[in-house]
Amino acid sequence: MSNTLEKLKTALLPLVGFAAALTLWQALSMTVSPDLPTPMKTWEESREYVFKPFAKRGEMDQGILRFTWYSLILVAKGYAIALIIGTPIGFLLGLSKGFHSIFDPIIQILRPVSPLAWLPLGLVLFLSAGKQASELGALFTIAICSMWPTVLNTAVGVRSIPQDYINVARALKLSKAQTLMKVLLPATLPYMFTGYRLSLGIAWLVIVAAEMLTGKPGVGGFLWQEYNALNYARIILCILTIGFVGFILDRLMGLVEKRFKTA
Repeated sequence: MSNTLEKLKTALLPLVGFAAALTLWQALSMTVSPDLPTPMKTWEESREYVFKPFAKRGEMDQGILRFTWYSLILVAKGYAIALIIGTPIGFLLGLSKGFHSIFDPIIQILRPVSPLAWLPLGLVLFLSAGKQASELGALFTIAICSMWPTVLNTAVGVRSIPQDYINVARALKLSKAQTLMKVLLPATLPYMFTGYRLSLGIAWLVIVAAEMLTGKPGVGGFLWQEYNALNYARIILCILTIGFVGFILDRLMGLVEKRFKTA
């Protein structure tokens, strides 16, 4: 009986939260901000994009899931670059005191820089690529903004490995590659996945700014277009889409993390 009640609470309590948020939204649109569309008006102006999620009527007039798919492809590429570069840097920071002393101050300076600051630099770096400059600049921005949690968490994980593990590896005369694969990597994996999860969230946040500034089709580009058209209902649709997709990505990464921990 208690298990049933707990499951019922787990299912109903989020609905209470959504109902409260909708009520507050309705109240704000009727009092504080009359220009803010009500939930019903938002639905009426956005339902075509929801009911026809993959429709393509023009480059910047497409279904919301098609826009989301474009954004996810760009995020996946930038996120992969961030992990490929960030993970080895994290291991070097954790293993080498000299490398840490040289590069940690630089990382701490670059880490808080906004994606809005990185994107113009990315565009300049790839200016010679012509039509591909905007996409390469966006990838550069996503990668460099999202890699820092992976770098720092991996480094913390490596430094947290008990010295006894290293001593056992030396006693067994394991090679450096064997020590990495059989000792360092398994011991660091929980920290790495924490960094991967945080990096994924940042990558998804950065895509909005990247698409807004480059004008690429995607959720961010669509949001910027609707902002210029003062269509607040569709801006809210984009905000909700970004939030739901971010939530799903975080949950999926959590499942992957659990799978690796139990493997």
